[in-house]
Order: sequence, then C-alpha cells, then structure tokens
Amino acid sequence: MNTITSAHIQEAAEYISAITAIKPEIGLILGSGLGVLGDQLEQPVIIPYQDIPHFPVSTVEGHAGELVLGRLSDRAVMLMRGRFHMYEGYGPELTAFPVRVMKALGAGSLLVTNAAGGINLSYASGNLMLISDHLNLTGRNPLVGANDSQLGPRFPDMSEAYSKRLRKLALEIAEESSIPLQEGVYAGLMGPSYETPAEIRMLRVLGADAVGMSTVAEVIAARHAGIEVAGISCISNMASGILDQPLSHSEVMETTERVKSQFLGLVTAFIAKM
Repeated sequence: MNTITSAHIQEAAEYISAITAIKPEIGLILGSGLGVLGDQLEQPVIIPYQDIPHFPVSTVEGHAGELVLGRLSDRAVMLMRGRFHMYEGYGPELTAFPVRVMKALGAGSLLVTNAAGGINLSYASGNLMLISDHLNLTGRNPLVGANDSQLGPRFPDMSEAYSKRLRKLALEIAEESSIPLQEGVYAGLMGPSYETPAEIRMLRVLGADAVGMSTVAEVIAARHAGIEVAGISCISNMASGILDQPLSHSEVMETTERVKSQFLGLVTAFIAKM
C-alpha cells in the first residue's frame, strides 16, 4: 500500500527549499556509473539523501547517494546522483518519491538515465538508447493504494510515457552532434539477479530492446504528476545468453566510464533545449 502522503512530499520539498533558492525546471535521475554529470553543474548545492526527510538511502555501488541542485546548460536542474531500487527493499512508491519532490519544487520535465543490458541483437556494449516506451515487468506500481487527487488522477494515461516531442529533439541533437543513438523499448524487472538466457529470449519476443532494474516506477509517478519525460539507457553489456560470458556489475561500471564523453555531450546539449 502507498505510504507516501502529500505531507511527506511537502516536508522534503521545504527542507530542500530552506537550503537553496534554486527552483528546478528539470529533474534528472542518473543510473549506475552515470553520476559524472553531477560534476558539470555550476554553483552546485549538494544534499546527502540521508539528510532529506523521508528520503531512502542508495546502497548500490556507482550511486553516490546525493541530490545536487544547480545550473546545467543555463537551466536550473535538480539531479539525483544515484537512485533507489525495489531490489534494495524499497516499495515502488519510495523509489518514485524523489520525482514527487521534484514536481513540488517546480520541475516540469524529467530525464531518466540508466545502465541496461542489450537485448536487441543489433546493439553493442557502449551504445546509447533513447527510450521510446517501457514494459513494467516488476509486478509493482507506485500508484497502488488510495489516490491523492492533488498529486494526479486515479487512472493516468500512459500512451505517451516518453514524450514524442523530447524524443524527436534528442534524435535531432544526436544527429547534429554525430552521436550514435539507438531508440527502443526498455523492460524493467525487479532484480537483483540478472536475467537468465530464457528470460532474455522471452523479453525479445515481448518487444524489449534493453533490460534493467529501475526507471519504470519513476516514470509512472512522473506521468501521474503531469511531468514530461525523456529516458536514455546506456547499453552497458549485452544481456544473458547473447555473449558467452557471465554478467557483472563491474562490467557495467567500466562501460559507463568508457562512454561518458558521448553521454555528457548528448545530455548537456539536450538539457539546453528541453
């Protein structure tokens, strides 16, 4: 059952507002190994998650566990350097809680990023993929429970979970910048175990191009709140059964480090025009 209330959201937002006068236009959530973007902010204000009322704490390697507010590409942004996952034991409403706080602080747009396994056989490790849609296969939804109409409607529309306008813009920027950018469907699973080869074959039949353990709850909460969403996956490894090698989190970290210049170039240009 959803235990997050409007009062919790307001307390967290008021705490942040008391520390900085920055009113974010855009929220960013950075996945494993992608927190380097936080170093690009001008005059950053850094707030550890554990200091913010009702915020969970990130426990995964590659997730710094801090909120950064500042300016990026001359836009006011609120950036999560590290996210929360259901496999850490948090309910979907808690993994999506920071999105609610972003909305309360004024953010109207959200860019979610993640490290994902490549399912599409035309992909390669190190590719960037613009998310066109998702499959929520976690079996969980952050909107379960009583609906607070102040936060959004009981039955939010998900026919355009990832904004067509923002996807078109991202593809144009990638082409202008000569940055290769795939586009495909992201499958969100619970984790934390990586998928079996049979599960990857199933996901390919279902239409997934990449797979990960995050993002879907955040995007559902964002759309419920009326936030426009864009998503980018870093294909950090090819999924189970495609290559004859085991999967590891260290490979995820190595790949995201290798592609960080392309990632930074695409995202900073995108933020400027969102």
